[in-house]
Amino acid sequence: MRNKFKLLVAAAAVVALSLTGCAASGGGEADKPFKVIAFTSGNQTPVGAWWVKAVTAKAKELGWDLTMIQGDFDFQKMNPAVESAIGQGADVILDGYTDYASIGSIVSAAKDAGIPIFAMDSGTEPTDAFVSNVTTDQQGIVDSTVEALSTELGGLKGKNVMIIGHDPHPGIRMRAGLAEEAFKAAGANIAGGEIQKVQSPATGRTEALALVADYLAANPNGLDAVWVGWDDAALGASKALAEAGSSAKVTGVDATSEAIAEITAGGNFLATIEQPWPAILDTVIGYIVTYQKDGTLPSTNFETVGTTLVNKVNAAKITPSDKL
Repeated sequence: MRNKFKLLVAAAAVVALSLTGCAASGGGEADKPFKVIAFTSGNQTPVGAWWVKAVTAKAKELGWDLTMIQGDFDFQKMNPAVESAIGQGADVILDGYTDYASIGSIVSAAKDAGIPIFAMDSGTEPTDAFVSNVTTDQQGIVDSTVEALSTELGGLKGKNVMIIGHDPHPGIRMRAGLAEEAFKAAGANIAGGEIQKVQSPATGRTEALALVADYLAANPNGLDAVWVGWDDAALGASKALAEAGSSAKVTGVDATSEAIAEITAGGNFLATIEQPWPAILDTVIGYIVTYQKDGTLPSTNFETVGTTLVNKVNAAKITPSDKL
């Protein structure tokens, strides 16, 4: 899926930005600009940084009065800042990549103020915290990556597979659990007996490298595959396999430049997943524009969209997530 609108390049991501324009009739007053509070906790990730720029550009295009709050994974800083902005009034709130479980105080403040929250990739299940949350299909991600490994290995029965996850991230937590179920159902052995868990996204690559290297040191040639919930950690797993001279294959999720480069070069990294964030943002922005025009809210508060398996066949055609 491709971006449905042209992104204007923002000079820099800022903590608070006001953009003037004319509001339509639905969510705001006719003589005042449509006021939007946007926030994300994940702005230090490539996709989160893209989201800040994309939302800022779209707000300028639409004439919204935008307050952009960047959380840097620090909820003690971000949540009060968003609540303060809510106290100053807004027509809608836009949440990007922040799980509803981490923003209870924001949700309560928004409900008290009667301001709807529109979200993308902000949890893996329906919740009345949002009037809309659009994210990717976790089951589809698992189905395609597990199938890719099965095809490459000539089936999974009796194969030794390590699963690497990260529980604080709801999407990774969900897909790692689904992957464990899928591999067990196919007759694979789960290396270590359970999902191996990275503690921090900031050290995901080195943690995953250590998990794989330590396992292979104790079990030489003991792995056929490593399924990883995101690319940065998958790159660490791939490096550990290469250093150990293992032929085991790795899959990741995110379609980053480094992952795509390794897939193209051949070797241990077999496949990753492209998640269509630009198209998802288009959908969410469309819902907000409809609300702005006539006050209509989406008919469902949760929906998922399909993803694309990236392998050696199509890697050259994929825009990396860190190059959006």
